[in-house]
Amino acid sequence: MIKQPHTETREIIVADAIRDVVSELRLVDIADYIAFIRMERFASVADLVDSAAELYFMPGTLRLGHGGEAHACWTLPPRIALDLELHPRGAKVFFTLTLADETATVELNYVSFDDASDDADLNTMRLKTSLDDARLRASEPLRKAG
Repeated sequence: MIKQPHTETREIIVADAIRDVVSELRLVDIADYIAFIRMERFASVADLVDSAAELYFMPGTLRLGHGGEAHACWTLPPRIALDLELHPRGAKVFFTLTLADETATVELNYVSFDDASDDADLNTMRLKTSLDDARLRASEPLRKAG
């Protein structure tokens, strides 16, 4: 895919938005990902993604897309690539999250906007705002009356 000038900025926005979810996904043993993907048990992978996402995003915001890949060999550390989708209000983001031994990367595949502007920078800011709005916020503790 030919990268647009604004793609890198959007990849950073998506990576920052899902940082906590990625930490949750890393709690799953890599052998489980490898087994689920190799046996084509993508419903199990989708459950893992849903469970991690529900802690940080409104329901349906982040989900597994069309699958993933497990890369495991004797000479390199294993890595898992998951096709993910973000559906915040007003936008759709299709991307690949790759989890490796010490890194996680986001590669955007496609972004669409409802009522997209001709200004790419404005669309990028709309993406950031819609992702921020889709995040769950910790509520303030109740205070005693009196």
